[in-house]
Amino acid sequence: MPNRLAGETSPYLLQHRLNPVDWQPWGPAALAQSREENRPIFLSIGYSACHWCHVMEHESFEDAAVAALLNARFVSIKVDREERPDLDQIYMQAVQMMTGRGGWPMTVFLTPELEPFYAGTYFPPQARGGLPGFLDVLRAVDEAWRTRRTELAAVAARISVELRRSGEASPGSLRPGLVEEAVEHLRENFDPRWGGFGGAPKFPHAMDLQLLLRQGSRSGDASVLDMVAVTLDRMASGGIYDHVGGGFSRYSVDAQWLTPHFEKMLYDNALLATAYVEAFQALGRPRDARCARETLDYVLRDMTDPEGGFHSAEDADSEGEEGKFYVWTPAELVAALGADDAAWIAGIYQVTPGGNFEGRSILHLPQPLEELAASQGSEIAALLPRLDACRAKLLACRNRRVRPGKDDKVLVSWNGLTIAALARAAAALDEPRYRQAAERAADFLWGALQGKDGRLRHAWRAGVAKLDAYLDDYASFAWGLLALYEASFDAQRVDQARTLVDRAIELFAAPEGGFFFTAHDHERLIARPRDLMDQATPGGNSLMAHALVRLHRLTGESKYRAAAESTLAVAADLMARAPSAMGHMLAAAETLAEAGCELVLAGRPGDPAVQRVLAAIRRQFLPQHVVALADPDRPVAAASPLHGLLAGKLPIDGQPVLYLCENFRCGPPLVGEQAIVARVATLRSPTA
Repeated sequence: MPNRLAGETSPYLLQHRLNPVDWQPWGPAALAQSREENRPIFLSIGYSACHWCHVMEHESFEDAAVAALLNARFVSIKVDREERPDLDQIYMQAVQMMTGRGGWPMTVFLTPELEPFYAGTYFPPQARGGLPGFLDVLRAVDEAWRTRRTELAAVAARISVELRRSGEASPGSLRPGLVEEAVEHLRENFDPRWGGFGGAPKFPHAMDLQLLLRQGSRSGDASVLDMVAVTLDRMASGGIYDHVGGGFSRYSVDAQWLTPHFEKMLYDNALLATAYVEAFQALGRPRDARCARETLDYVLRDMTDPEGGFHSAEDADSEGEEGKFYVWTPAELVAALGADDAAWIAGIYQVTPGGNFEGRSILHLPQPLEELAASQGSEIAALLPRLDACRAKLLACRNRRVRPGKDDKVLVSWNGLTIAALARAAAALDEPRYRQAAERAADFLWGALQGKDGRLRHAWRAGVAKLDAYLDDYASFAWGLLALYEASFDAQRVDQARTLVDRAIELFAAPEGGFFFTAHDHERLIARPRDLMDQATPGGNSLMAHALVRLHRLTGESKYRAAAESTLAVAADLMARAPSAMGHMLAAAETLAEAGCELVLAGRPGDPAVQRVLAAIRRQFLPQHVVALADPDRPVAAASPLHGLLAGKLPIDGQPVLYLCENFRCGPPLVGEQAIVARVATLRSPTA
């Protein structure tokens, strides 16, 4: 019989609905049962694309003996970390405090007061590899709860005090040189052969790459830009990249980017697409634009809901095997392509009879395609048509395989990142369909994930929006809307972003500066998290800092700059102590400190000269600037947040005019396409 997860919408929770464990979702009923029956809570946190979560389910949660003990002695609660990132943050920190490491599946035992007293991650069914068997763990915890409860309560109280302290912060000062120190820290950890930072397992670190792009472009230090170029090339050539369908897996289990953990997350692909777009602007390499396009095309093809939002993740496993969907044998290439093209593709992507992954081959390139073509005495323009035709055939063949499972819930935070990526790519790559997809997603979130109370909801699936949104939902969506404004010049997007930011200040602002992760009226938990650091995604505070800085530059409203400054101040100590975890915040600090411009172009959007000027601006890497359009046929209303920036700015003699403004003081207008394009070409200079 289904357990109490059967009524949930989360794909991860629904995966466990037929377990013999009497699972309950986190909520008043389960918590009350623990208190009333004085039973400890067994809290299991994971997510749908987590390979080891599936393993532990099959090994332990489907086992009758495990279920019998859990049902008799514990209140078992299953949580989707993507639905409840607040719980995940709190209890992951507890796991790290108690064990020195973290990960999923997360296994935590709580008192009825929700305080953790024992924790771990994956436990095998029987003891192996230095880990105790899960049934032994349950027996030991049960025995300790019955005979040594005072001792457990002391442990739980001590951990809980530390968790509450971790949410505290006090303002500091942003001393000069923080960004330069962060760059040197990244340089020390850089892998010059394979790119990336540190050893295996290796994660993409998109936020660090974006920080390096900013610093390298600002300073003119080619060695900093080289770190970015090498990393982007190695990732795009490695097995972490899907050479058939586009998009990136979450991380590589080795230092060479060859063998991925095959799950694909929406946020990784949004962040990496943005990094490749920015690299294209900064470095001018077509290969970066091509990778960004293929990544976003994957999102539009495979991760888009019919309603317009974007799904969360694709699993690593299909038919019970990790990576089976993605790997190839020489015989499979022949069946899909014919002998000649199969031999050619096998040579390019290193498909061999023995394979490189359990007897089959993960496609990867020994070098970027431009270099591969040159080594064969050819140009990439001659290579690509045949390569693209072969890849299309391989994709059609692969689509007939059993696909990995998909988590098709829509999360506002990850969708905001994706809207921003699509909007940036639409502008930089002159690709209207990316803008259209971003607009459709933004309209969907605005309509389907706002309650009648005007507050955002965090998650949506199958027509149901649920859970009050967290800080990163508001911040990420606002960030995406501001990027969408600069791609579409639809003033409504700035109105919407301002509404979200104002509501976030109301709900999440901390008295000392910055923002809590949960709203002031959120469910009372044992701690109130404050995410100043980047994790797999930018922290909510750093996203808010970026949104606040750009909103201030577009609207001139000083409260947004003040809020950005106070957010950066409470993060100042961490930026100095842990720069590798603060890339997005450091980028916000640099943007606020630099003399960025408001570029206001006056002209009609349909004018070819205006389009050419916009193309010239958008080809540049100008992260510290904002771009706005004053359309004489659609004058801005006095109530619009853009009124101060756009009012009175008009074309002259039918020619486009560029106003370069700084802190809402504009220099002499530049009239005509030629003058504007010449000036725009100088804007890379940090003294622009």
